[in-house]
Amino acid sequence: MNLRDKLRGLLVRLYARRVEGHLDHAQVPKHIGVIMDGNRRWAKASGSTTVHGHRAGAEKIGEFLGWCTETDVEVVTLWLLSTDNFDRPQEELGPLLGIIEDVVRSLAADGRWRVHHVGTPDLLPSPMRNALKEAEEVTAHVDGILVNVAIGYGGRQEIADAVRSMLLDAADQGRSVEEIAEAVDVDMIGRHLYTGAQPDPDLVIRTSGEQRLSGFMLWQTAHSEYYFCEVFWPAFRKVDFLRALRDYAARHRRYGG
Repeated sequence: MNLRDKLRGLLVRLYARRVEGHLDHAQVPKHIGVIMDGNRRWAKASGSTTVHGHRAGAEKIGEFLGWCTETDVEVVTLWLLSTDNFDRPQEELGPLLGIIEDVVRSLAADGRWRVHHVGTPDLLPSPMRNALKEAEEVTAHVDGILVNVAIGYGGRQEIADAVRSMLLDAADQGRSVEEIAEAVDVDMIGRHLYTGAQPDPDLVIRTSGEQRLSGFMLWQTAHSEYYFCEVFWPAFRKVDFLRALRDYAARHRRYGG
């Protein structure tokens, strides 16, 4: 690293401390959703391989959760693998699944966070399903950030699964179609989502410059604030995170009013 890069790094750290010093923890979002985008483009820009990009993105997760812990965030939803990702070539998908499985095991072994899977288990290979089940069991007692790992996740699929679960529950109770239709409301569907009784995300961060949700938590983000960041996920820094929190705190949330 040359002198110019060292000075730039020092200035960024000093700026981050300044932003953090002015951060009002009472205005910090309690639930943050993260669309971790840009691993492949980061790898291409650095002259590396796609697999290396995914590994670099995976390594950023623990660091990010550490920042969340420092700022009193209570729930984090990480979108690690979408249902659409299963259409990727096997030479990329295979290593990616292995990296994600390592992430799940690492989160569970850390001991600071409670792990919860959101997604469709049937889409996942058995080693991944086993890793998720073990992670949830091992961390069930942890009194730390609740980390939703969205793996095999699609927003439309979640809503469809919620409606299916709701109808099956009603059928088990012996309700008629008319009774079910009469009882259906927003809260009933919400209780059957993957996130169940969790609070909806206050803030959704997407890296890499893309400005769309791509199906992420379509139901839960109806009133969320969005923050789109130009930096690729592996290069996401604490100062970028703090800027997102500062931007969120400066907004006046109207909830349609």
